Amino acid sequence: MENTEKSFIIRTFGRIHGKKLSPRQQWLVDNLLPTLSPARGVCDIPLQPMILEIGFGAGEHLMHLTQTNPDATVIGAEPFINGIASLLSHMTDDQNQVKPEYQNIRIWPDDVRKLLGANVRPFDKIYILHPDPWPKARHEKRRLLSAEFLTELTTHLAPDGEIIFGTDHVDLFKWTIEQIAKTNLKIKNSDFTIPPESGLDTRYKAKDMFGANHAQYLVLGIC
Repeated sequence: MENTEKSFIIRTFGRIHGKKLSPRQQWLVDNLLPTLSPARGVCDIPLQPMILEIGFGAGEHLMHLTQTNPDATVIGAEPFINGIASLLSHMTDDQNQVKPEYQNIRIWPDDVRKLLGANVRPFDKIYILHPDPWPKARHEKRRLLSAEFLTELTTHLAPDGEIIFGTDHVDLFKWTIEQIAKTNLKIKNSDFTIPPESGLDTRYKAKDMFGANHAQYLVLGIC
């Protein structure tokens, strides 16, 4: 009998590789990165809470999270190897050892949906800051925060957990609100121009690539 089952491939549309890594960065990627995988006992890590940042860029906000949440396990998911290498460079000392203040970082160097497919414990906070807006109409399906993806995130969110989203792209912000309306998430903040907490001023926000003058933020919780 013919096998009629369909196989689904997770596609990552953003860049995965950029400029060539420095020798030190390449060493860190080859040797240190594998030891920081959340797949290594992530379900048994005793630290609480569990925090996830999806698409951490060069890792500025991720490092801020570890310093302001020293008792948490902070997982960063990022498929762009140059961003990962930059984070590894900043979180290690001259001996290529992880600095004490960053010991609670775990790195998932791939599409976050593959991580969510594993048996991970619920997250108390999930951050998605300045994702690629894919502004062209023909690329809209590539936008990360679809109703389908948001619904998947709710299954990995603690009952009182929050999703914090930020963007300086007006159309993406409006589109995301439309997607939220199709889920069981609720918007908890009323003034979208006020950052809900400190440390959200990433270099992507500073670029103000879309001329919005200020970013807009959403704090989401389960209804």
